[in-house]
Amino acid sequence: MLKTHASREFWLFFFVALLILGSGLGLRDPWPSDEPRFTLVAKQMIESGDWLFPHRGTELYSDKPPMLMWFEAAFYTIFGNWRIAFLLPSLLAALGTLWCVYDLGRRLWTRKVGLYAAWALLFAFQFTYQSKKAQIDPLVMFWITLANYGLLRHLLCGPNWKLWTLGWFAAGLGTITKGVGALSLLMILPAVVASFMHWPRVRVHAKDWRLLLGPVAFVFAAALWLVPMVTTALSQDNPEYKAYLHDILFRQTAGRYAKSWDHPQPPYYHFVVMATAWLPTMFALLWAFPAWARRLRRRDARYLLPLAWWALIILFFSIPSGKRDVYIMPALPMACLALGPLLPGIVRRLWAKRIGFGFALVFGVVFLGAGLAIWFGDPKFEQKLMSDRGFTDGGHALFAMLMAMGTFALGAAAWHRVRNGVSAMLWALGGIWVLYGVLAYPLLNPSSSAGGLMTSVGQRIGPDAELGLVAWKEQNLLMADRPAATFGFKVLWPEQLMRGMRWQAEKPETRWLLVQEPALSQCVDKSKAEFAGVSNRRRWWLVSAAAADANCVPAGVQTQNEADGQDD
Repeated sequence: MLKTHASREFWLFFFVALLILGSGLGLRDPWPSDEPRFTLVAKQMIESGDWLFPHRGTELYSDKPPMLMWFEAAFYTIFGNWRIAFLLPSLLAALGTLWCVYDLGRRLWTRKVGLYAAWALLFAFQFTYQSKKAQIDPLVMFWITLANYGLLRHLLCGPNWKLWTLGWFAAGLGTITKGVGALSLLMILPAVVASFMHWPRVRVHAKDWRLLLGPVAFVFAAALWLVPMVTTALSQDNPEYKAYLHDILFRQTAGRYAKSWDHPQPPYYHFVVMATAWLPTMFALLWAFPAWARRLRRRDARYLLPLAWWALIILFFSIPSGKRDVYIMPALPMACLALGPLLPGIVRRLWAKRIGFGFALVFGVVFLGAGLAIWFGDPKFEQKLMSDRGFTDGGHALFAMLMAMGTFALGAAAWHRVRNGVSAMLWALGGIWVLYGVLAYPLLNPSSSAGGLMTSVGQRIGPDAELGLVAWKEQNLLMADRPAATFGFKVLWPEQLMRGMRWQAEKPETRWLLVQEPALSQCVDKSKAEFAGVSNRRRWWLVSAAAADANCVPAGVQTQNEADGQDD
């Protein structure tokens, strides 16, 4: 009976997780900023057959390793639908991460602890939000968590050399996914210290030759991509391949960490992220810190290893000036694992119930208030919002969505009340996430994905016309209804426009340019161009050959004499 009950709780959890994380699957296209880029790269992999050297338009894309793009392309070959294929890697990675946390909690403590830890992870805002997006971070979080799973099973429940090897292999896959996958191996450091200090339960087994299986597995996993990519780049006389090799191996990994040229933030930035983006789970810290201190004094390595690893990750990403909230997301599963044994007692506390009830109440009031503000608020603000988002119904659908979210959250709070405040919070959050996927995806998709703009452009120029893109974004090329010409992506906009106008002049009767408004320049007669629409808060224009002077040099284009002068 107990086993049947535990099984029901397990499958109930994963049904709820699938409902929350998978709601909206197939109802939207990729949204900026990163999703269209990765999906476009995956699409071009399939079209070109080149899976080693990803392209964005005509240029090589070396900002990220191609692991996520491989998964998207593979799922497309199976399902034949990009709306499903591009979100599946994140969904499956999130479910895999939840299973790792659950199973670790079950094996290190009890089934109940595993479920509590998994529930805490599922409802942490950053985890749910990122898992419903098609970015690299959910996938690298899974590889890191799987590596932690294998290492902890070996170090705390072992020896288990198969899982030790799995941990290193997953770390290698994480490394060729985003470069930081090797950080999972920092878990070994507190284990070594604890073993040296003779803490019970933890053992490193340093004298066993099978310890070397881990590094071998790591190198093998990384080599699955690096060896064919490096071999191909060095064996061909192609300077673009060599530039790609240098950029992705040095500038985008160690160089990026050392120089940290993006997103400067103060040293305490990640603590702010944890205090906000990891809510409501982080409310448990109010009671967790003294409990953790007591368990560490009892030399319980089950707490030491995940907590010390969490601290090492925060330290690693706090050193450089460049920081982003997603950098520390891989630490969230281990934080929830360490919280798991404490949560059954915490959720029974009166103040925990009050905080949960208040959380549900605040969400309900905020969403309901936002819906009413749109409906009854300042008409100018409403008109600007409708214009920026491309809504054509006067905001009725947006109003209905926000009202539905707010009403559901308030209903959950009213039903459960303070005595079941934590349940009220979970019901409110779960309902909001499901409604977000089911209602917001189709509502926001036309303007967020450029799908509405590109469909309109295709209809206006006709099926036989050719289209060129200037100052374009990945979503424009991805959502175009025909093969579109591009003139570089990192190329300066004036240069793109000049190349586009010359391309257009070759067949002026059938070629059109779609140009982002700031790139129009003095070479385009705006009175003869057609306003194409607004997408992602950007204004776009359709430029015919009659509106463009192909002999004009756009302001900002570097002449050959200027280039020669710079070389001198």
